[in-house]
Amino acid sequence: MLAKVRSVAVFGIDAYLLDIEVYIATGDMPYIAIVGLPDAAVKESRDRVKAAVNNSGYRFPYKPMTINLAPADRKKEGPVFELPIAVGILIATGQIEAPDIQECAIVGELSLDGRLRPVRGCLSMALKCKDLGIKKFLVPSENASEAAIVDGIDVIPITTLEDTVSILSGAAPAVSHKINRDELFRESSGYDVDYADVKGQEHAKRALTVAVAGNHNIIMVGPPGSGKTMLAQRIPTIMPPLTLEEALETTRIYSVVGLLAPGQSLIATRPFRAPHHTISTAGLIGGGSFPRPGEISLSHNGVLFLDELPEFERKTIEVLRQPLETGYVTISRAVHSVTYPARFMMAVSINPCPCGYFTDTARECHCTPHQIQSYMSKISGPLLDRIDIQIEAPSVRYKELVSDREALSSADIRKKVSVARSLQKERFKDQPAMINAHMSSKQVKEYCKLDKAAEALLFRAMTEWGLSARGHSKILKVARTIADLDEDEVIKTEHISEAIQYRSLDRSLWK
Repeated sequence: MLAKVRSVAVFGIDAYLLDIEVYIATGDMPYIAIVGLPDAAVKESRDRVKAAVNNSGYRFPYKPMTINLAPADRKKEGPVFELPIAVGILIATGQIEAPDIQECAIVGELSLDGRLRPVRGCLSMALKCKDLGIKKFLVPSENASEAAIVDGIDVIPITTLEDTVSILSGAAPAVSHKINRDELFRESSGYDVDYADVKGQEHAKRALTVAVAGNHNIIMVGPPGSGKTMLAQRIPTIMPPLTLEEALETTRIYSVVGLLAPGQSLIATRPFRAPHHTISTAGLIGGGSFPRPGEISLSHNGVLFLDELPEFERKTIEVLRQPLETGYVTISRAVHSVTYPARFMMAVSINPCPCGYFTDTARECHCTPHQIQSYMSKISGPLLDRIDIQIEAPSVRYKELVSDREALSSADIRKKVSVARSLQKERFKDQPAMINAHMSSKQVKEYCKLDKAAEALLFRAMTEWGLSARGHSKILKVARTIADLDEDEVIKTEHISEAIQYRSLDRSLWK
């Protein structure tokens, strides 16, 4: 007999419909053939399915059996197909009847006793089911809240193979899992840290405000213990709140990788990723035989923080250049390629020298000029040119640490940032670039016009520091953002002056 069951699989962060066909032939020589480009985990499913069927009170057929995973030209991975395979076997052997089976999509990994384990990528699967008009989506109960984020489909939580059979045969009601998406979004959108906790570093806070307002990449130079990491960790708290569309896109990435916490159904805060400097290129960009998202994709719609940038492998950080420009990364293999989103704000911290105390007035630096030059040269010019804002973060003085002066909170700073972002949204309406950092050369020329005094100041800075053409463009973009924070249409001398101050690594001190 032949049975067909619908399932869903994930490729990259997108899902596609999968038809599982089970054919049981007559004969005395039992075997199970799984075809359709299965990987090792899929091939091992036959043993788990056999044990789950028998331990759930049903009979596993010992006859020639062929299981086809269509479309056959896509490689299949993981145990996500075990539950639909088991259901197909029970239908093919006549042990159950499921008249509405074509209106359902089923996913789930089986334990040997018939209980279900959660699977990855359930949010992408639910979105695909909605697009295809599939009415019911049967998922392990631990994935139900994640899938129920998608409106327009009935997500049916199941815990065992026996529960699944009861629902499909009509012996038990198919109770859909519902959540209040708006309430969940509000409850999950808070942060545990705040800029009010940071003492001193007012110059750095101002620079970070400018960076976030225009989504500019930033590098902080300072001795150990000056608070660079603390400042970076709080960048998401001053970024505009995630929209629901951004939250869904971010959650899809984390779901595919399996990084959603138990019971977590939606990521409603900006991601903050801080990989260690020993990370591999594949870990940063993504990769593997079945390409997985890397740290830059996990930072999508959030912040990628690289602490002590010169300690990273040069070839590893050089691959950041293309994603920083395009906002996505493509991983190619012999027979397929996959594209992941990677639109993030990059924050970088470095020490001014190998020992870290070259610019510290309280501690003596023992590094030679050659050591300092060699250390700083580990950051390539092309990558440095893609970082709009470069600032110094000096050590915090004792008086600032014990001061009772009330600092601006993240909420206060976020209000200023939101105003600047609103101006940019209106300015770039119906244009490819939606934010200052992503302006094209044509847009820079159109929206970053200077008066004579500001132009003279910029000319002098370009001449004395020998800035590149990209450095000139970065100053103009940052000045445009500073003017937006002041709600000024025209870029004035003070805006250019502040933008020039944010090019610390271009000064002769570092050359």
